[in-house]
This record gives sequence, structure tokens and C-alpha cells, in this order.
Amino acid sequence: MTSPKLRLLCAAIALYCGSTIAQTPAPQPTEPAKAEKSDKDAPPTAKPAAKPAPKTESIEVTSGQVYDERKDDTATKLVVNSAEIMKFGDTQLADVLKRLPGITVQGSSIRMRGLGNGYTQILIDGERAPPGFTIDQLSPTAIERVEILRAATAEFSTQSIAGTINIVLKKKVSLAQREVRAVYAQGSFYKSPSANFVVSDKEGNFSYSVNGYVYGNKNNYPYSSTETGFDAIGNRILFRASSGLSEGTGKGGGIGPRLNWTLKNGDTLTWASFLNFNHGDGNGVFRYDSLVGSPPPTNSVTSRYEYVNDFVRTDLNWITKLAEGAKLDTKLGISVNVSRNNNNSRGFNATNQQNLARSNEGSSRERSATFTGKYSTPIIEGHSLVAGWDTGVSKRKAESRQRDIPFPGVLPAITPINTAEDFDAEIVKLAAFAQDEWNVSKQWSVYLGLRWEGLTTTSEGSSYNTITNRSSVWSPIAQTLFKLPDRKGEQIRLALTRTYKAPNTNSLIPRRFTSIENKPTSPDSQGNPDLRPELATGIDIALEKFWDQGASVSLSAALRRITDYNRQGLRFINNRWVQLPVNDGTANTRSLEFDAKLPLQKFYPTAPGIDFRLNMNRNWSQVDAVPGPNNRLDQQTPFSGTAGLDYRMKNGVVSAGGSYSFRSGGDVRTSVNQIASLTAKRDLDIYALWKVTPKTQLRLTLSNILKPPSVNQNIYFDSFGRTVTSNNTPSKPNVRL
Repeated sequence: MTSPKLRLLCAAIALYCGSTIAQTPAPQPTEPAKAEKSDKDAPPTAKPAAKPAPKTESIEVTSGQVYDERKDDTATKLVVNSAEIMKFGDTQLADVLKRLPGITVQGSSIRMRGLGNGYTQILIDGERAPPGFTIDQLSPTAIERVEILRAATAEFSTQSIAGTINIVLKKKVSLAQREVRAVYAQGSFYKSPSANFVVSDKEGNFSYSVNGYVYGNKNNYPYSSTETGFDAIGNRILFRASSGLSEGTGKGGGIGPRLNWTLKNGDTLTWASFLNFNHGDGNGVFRYDSLVGSPPPTNSVTSRYEYVNDFVRTDLNWITKLAEGAKLDTKLGISVNVSRNNNNSRGFNATNQQNLARSNEGSSRERSATFTGKYSTPIIEGHSLVAGWDTGVSKRKAESRQRDIPFPGVLPAITPINTAEDFDAEIVKLAAFAQDEWNVSKQWSVYLGLRWEGLTTTSEGSSYNTITNRSSVWSPIAQTLFKLPDRKGEQIRLALTRTYKAPNTNSLIPRRFTSIENKPTSPDSQGNPDLRPELATGIDIALEKFWDQGASVSLSAALRRITDYNRQGLRFINNRWVQLPVNDGTANTRSLEFDAKLPLQKFYPTAPGIDFRLNMNRNWSQVDAVPGPNNRLDQQTPFSGTAGLDYRMKNGVVSAGGSYSFRSGGDVRTSVNQIASLTAKRDLDIYALWKVTPKTQLRLTLSNILKPPSVNQNIYFDSFGRTVTSNNTPSKPNVRL
């Protein structure tokens, strides 16, 4: 399809861009010239650092200077708008994020630079999500945009060693809207109908919007595993093959009303709430076949479970306009999360005699309140000064009960483990920050920020004494943007950051969770009250090239030096294997990222309306306390890439596209005696959209077309031999209408 002229032009572009870099694509050409910002989202700022003078020879007619957050903000930021979010008709936010530049999804872990598990920070409207809340409780239809920040800023929490993903919910109402979406998704292992709606309107100084959704699902997921044991000289002494099936149903929904008032003095008042519920139940069957060696104490297990997770949050936001363009933005938030789960299991020996009946019941109630604010002023010419605070308190009360019923005379006998634990935890957060963005010249801007953040965690329980853990971190941050003179659209970014990763509450509480068959590959687990936060010093550099029509190319690199690294340690305590988090020295991580977004018509005007996008990431890391090779941090993804294209007809009636992503696997040395291994994963998703009428459209999406299985291995070895456990979870293509 490509002509010699097109091939020659593409080659010239590739050579010209070889020395440039950028982190993310510019906005779609169909976006407004200036990104819409609420008063809350955009503090008063000076003019962009590189506001080009009007070109008298240009024949393009514009309504004013184009301002692009991605290109012109000193602090690097990629903004993904709602049209991009809904392109594939996803019903879960994790499916949206996996296609975004520089982001990978590994199970339930959202990762930047190949790192998750707290290294990547997830924010909702600029605040950390309340305890117990997960992003899958948000419907993509309720999201206005997603901001990806690869380097920290003082305004947000600096618990962002790998970066920050800020999910901004829909706020402004400009036109009346009535929208209903119905979705039916089906794969080989599940069925899930869902529906969502949006209602919004505006009258004078008052506006409102209501987002809501409901869903149901039915699933039956098979899985299998093998366990192989070898002695010190390599003889196989154990081989078990196991298989199982988990069947369940779930239902849930949510509603998010938002009311906005503009007062006579220009102040704005916003009340927003979000209520979400998720309920489900199911059963599972799991069986071992012991081909070499003795069978486990429970050769087969049947279980029945149910869960409830309800969440509600309400916020009151007041923005006060002050003299000389200054403003004060304050917000008070309250949230409650209630969860319950029950699991009843029955175990059977190799002759199918029941030798275990275990019931587990757990419940928790979490209440939190936050009060945040920031004062911003452009009082000094060329500067945008912001200072603020971030405070919050969270209280959690939890109960856990385990009851085992023994079966005398049935061998092998299992020692009952009966527990009844209650615990309370309180987390108090205090933070203050100040930052300034200074436009030194038309080509050069500088960002300086300083944030202090302190956390105090207090916990007491029926099985341990009161424990208090305090930590605080100072985070100085500097970023700069330099636009190369006489090189239109070419620029360089540099950032120096101080970030950290605080232990989560469960990691600090020494409450023991026991396993049925205690061994190195399935140990008990508990928290460590002496755990300290990880501290990271980082540097980021990027070269970027922007054209009009949303075209961009970038290359960026990052380095982090981490002290007090947290990892899972394995100990033998009181004749049982126990896994608990420990601080263990230092770690280093390095990343290299290439990103490009190229509308074909920009370089070949008569070409079809096709946009290409490409993102590639290469990551390296080493944990000093763990011997190599492959002693990577947090099972870091070494390489990931995403390639996609979108096509649209000239009349806009039909559009289609696809996305292919790759995530490498391999061995990871997680400790002196443990190795984890993941297989590479390939994903292919495609969509087609037909606008039947201006107000009615039909979307078809095929996802997981390559149906890659999820296979992982865990290896434990010592002087007595080694044990290899492999788990295999199949997958199938999914269709969504």
C-alpha cells in the first residue's frame, strides 16, 4: 500500500527524529485548542514557557494561542482524555490502563517502569484512594481523564518512586446530557452484562451530573499446578499434579452524584459523592494427584465462599477567589468502607475420607476523613506560586475467626488451628508543600517544590500489644523544561526527585495467617511492626519532538537509587515457615522509554485517516542484598511494548482500531533461596464503532484474541534440595458488544 514517495518521507522523518525524545503523545487533533480545566485543576499560572510568536506567513487561522499541558507544562504529564478511555468500550479501568504508554498490568498490579506493589501511586482526583478501595470499583464512563506523571511533584503525595497515575473524575457540565450504555461481554470462562448512564444539566449558576452503573457476572475458571521436589543430589522425590475449578457469581453497581454552584462573588462550591457495592459468592474444588512421594494431608479440598464490599465517599470542595488573581482551594472528604467475607472448606485424604472442616470469617470497617487545601497566586510576574496542606485520619476495626473441626481416627490427622482475633488500627497523615513554576524565558522554565509528609500508624490487637510506627520524609523536587531555539517543537526535560514508599498497614501488623500445609513454598504470613519506608533519589531526562495534528516522538531515561528496600523474607519460627516483610539494604532501577504517535495524514495528506502509536520500555534493576543473576526489584518487567492504530472514515460514521501489547517474562531471584518465574504475555484487542445516528452508536470489541495462558513458577532451594511449584491459568478470547 505504501508508495516510494511515502517510504522515502517516512525514512526522512525517522532520521530527523533519531536525536529527539518525548514521553507521550500530544492530544488528538480533534481536541479543543486548549484543554478544559476546572478552577480546582488549574492554579493561576504564568504564560507558557515557549509560547511561540504568531507566524505572519502561516495561513492557518486559530482562535488564540494553543496551550498543551503535555508539551508546555514544566512538570511532565501525559493526559488521556475520555474519548481515548472509552475507545474500546472497556468496563474495567485496568483494561484501559494496560494500553496506555508506559503502563503494564500484571494480575491486579498496575505498574509503571515495570514496578507495582506501591511503587506506582494511584490517585483519584489528586488524592490517594481510601483504604479498601480499588480502581475496579470505578466505571470508565465516570472518568474525565487519566494523568500519567513520570516524575513527582510537591502538590501530590511523593509515594511515587515509579510514577503517578491520577484518575480525574468528571466534573464540569457545559451541556445537558442524557446517555445510556448497555454492554454484554462473554468469554469461555465468564458472562457479564452491564449498563451505565450519565445525566447532567446546567441552569444559570447551578449544574449537576449523575453517573451510575450496574453489572452482573457469572464465571467458572479452571486452573492447574504441579509440584516437583528434588533431593540434594538431584533425584526426584516428589511429584504432584493438581487441578481445580472455581465457580462464582457477582453483582455490583455504583452511583456518583455531583452538584456545582457558582456563587455571586465568583466562588465555586462542589458537593460530590460516590457509592459503590460489590457482592458475590461461589465455590471451588481442588484435587491433588500424587505420582511420586506421599500425598499431602488434604488430598482434595472443596470450599464455599461469599463476600460483601460496600464503599461510600462524599466530598465538599470550596474554591475562593482572592485579590490579585489568587485563590484558596479547600476540600473536606469523608469515606466509609465495610467488607465481610466467609469461607468454609472441607478437606479429604487420599482415600476420600474427610479429615478437615475449616471455617474462616472476617469483617472490617474503615472510616476516614481528609482535609486538604492549597493557596495559589501569580503575584510575582513569571511565577506560579502554590502552597498547601494534606491531612487525614483513617480508623480500621477488623475481626477474624478461624475454627477447625478435627476428625479423630482419620489419617493423616490435622492439628486444629482455632483463632479469634480482633484488631484496631489508626493512620494519621500530615503533609505540607510549596512549589513554584518560574518561566525564566520563552524557551526555559523551572519548577521547584518541597514537600514534607509524615505518617503515624497505631495498632492494637487481641494477639499483640499496642504498636506505634512513625515515619516522615522531606521531598525536594526540581524539574526544568528547555525548548530548543530555532528547532520548532523540540525540547529537553530534566527532573531531580526525592520519593518514598511507605509500608501498608497490613505489613506493619504482626497478625499471623496460617497455611494448611506449611512449607517454604506455602508459608504462614505476618506483618513486621519495625518496617521502615523505602527512600529513593531519582533523575529523569527526556528529549521530545512535537508536530501539529497531535504527532510526537520521545525518548526518556530514568534512574532511581533506593535505600531501606522492603522485600518478603522467609523465616523458620517455632517450627513453622513464616513470610514477613523486612528492610534489606539498597536497590537500583533504570528505565529507558520510547514513545511515538504519528497521524499518517500529517506526513502524507492524501493517505487514509490512520493514526499509529508505539511505546517501548526497557527496565533494569538490582537488589544488592539478593545474589544475581536476575535479582530484579519487585519482579520488575524487563521489557514491555504497545503498538496500535486507529482508523476513521472521513464522514466519521465508522471507526476501528487495534492494540497489541507485549510483556516479557523470565526468572527473578526474590531472595537467597527463592526464584519466581513468569511467562511472557501477548495481548491483542480490536474494536469497531458504527455511529448509527448522531445519538446512537454500536461498538464491538474483541479482546484477548491471542488467549495467552498465565504460567508462573516458584522455586525454593537449599542444601537439602529444591521444590518447584508451577501454576497454569488458561485464558480465552472475549467479545464485548
